[in-house]
Amino acid sequence: MIISLSGNQGSGKSVLAEKLANALGWPRYYMGGLRREAAANRGLTLAEYNKLGETDPVTDLEVDQYQKKLGETEDNFIIEGRTSWYFIPHSLKIFLKVDEIEGARRILLAKREGEDDKMSTLDEVLASTRRRQLSDQKRYLNYFNIDAYNSDNFDYLVDTTNLTPEEVFDQVYEIINKELLKKVGIDNLNSKL
Repeated sequence: MIISLSGNQGSGKSVLAEKLANALGWPRYYMGGLRREAAANRGLTLAEYNKLGETDPVTDLEVDQYQKKLGETEDNFIIEGRTSWYFIPHSLKIFLKVDEIEGARRILLAKREGEDDKMSTLDEVLASTRRRQLSDQKRYLNYFNIDAYNSDNFDYLVDTTNLTPEEVFDQVYEIINKELLKKVGIDNLNSKL
């Protein structure tokens, strides 16, 4: 089984992906990390790299080809990326939703690298996440005719706004177990006991 995770900025995707990979003993692939690395190699911030990607598809194609190949050649892994569900359509697709202010607050508290390392207020982080989402939507619509933030593209939606990371993990782990049981032909574990 391949599990593709996507969602809003600050929804807890990275924390969840890491927890799932540890619990399942599966590899984790982080597409955002690859994009950040590619941006740094060009001497750009992620925001500048995303802006470049609005007119130059190469910035997305490298990562997209990589994840597509993963989906064709490997199994039993976690992949975290905005377009992973699209390039690996047979994956279990999970979207993490969060209120944008809560997501920005989490990013600020975690002091994660965002579009601009100088962000120090909630308003700056919120403006940055909005710019990033607009850039993502523009690129993905232009190149693939998809909206990567439309939760209708996913098998499951989990709203993490009022949940702890542990509660998010528990909900998603239960979803995964249910799907694994379906794969082996058991609809309800209790019905076979």
